[in-house]
Amino acid sequence: MILRERKKIYVLTGAGMSAESGIMTFRDMGGLWQQYNIEEVASPVAWRNNQELVLRFYNQRRKQLMECQPNDGHLILAQLEKHFDITIVTQNVDNLHERAGSTSVLHLHGELMKARSTGNPGYITTLDYWELKSGDLCPEGFQLRPHIVWFGEDVPEFTNACQLMEGADIVVVVGTSLSVYPAAGLMRYIPQNAAVYLIDPVCPAGIDTTVVHHIAMPASAGIKKLSEILLQHI
Repeated sequence: MILRERKKIYVLTGAGMSAESGIMTFRDMGGLWQQYNIEEVASPVAWRNNQELVLRFYNQRRKQLMECQPNDGHLILAQLEKHFDITIVTQNVDNLHERAGSTSVLHLHGELMKARSTGNPGYITTLDYWELKSGDLCPEGFQLRPHIVWFGEDVPEFTNACQLMEGADIVVVVGTSLSVYPAAGLMRYIPQNAAVYLIDPVCPAGIDTTVVHHIAMPASAGIKKLSEILLQHI
């Protein structure tokens, strides 16, 4: 008996993927943060000018994340690994894909539950608590900072994300408007013969629906529908 090679599915997820788990956006967090632009708490300049403010911002996000759970969309994607070779490339900094059981997740913009050394970028540690403070140091004595790609910084995983896209049989885009670069640039690397599915209640401008299969649903419902479609063709 000849075993068929499992199809490679590349899933690109954005903020809409995590919204159903209760992950709030910057503006949704309200309170103190209404006084600031995102660049004032998420950039190297912000870190140099007001380290305490930046730490407080990410501490609140981390605390919130620890109170949230993966939603049905996260869980279905993890279950699909039984049948497909799935790689998830996410613009989100939460760990909900991993907590749902997905085993191959690449974070374009960093990871909220990790910190790295300001003096040795190769030193990255996983946090099991929400509060990172001034004075929390790496073994070499440098301050730890959020392991997040800030505005004005390079996206080190972008090349890997492009290479993974080039090997995909099926591409799925969930919960992103495709308007934010560099993630939006990944679409240029979709193989010519790959099937492409877009899951979003509204189809972004410029998407050719004669080529892209648009599932006009929120993330979890759309992923459930996609799962039904894919499993029919195994």
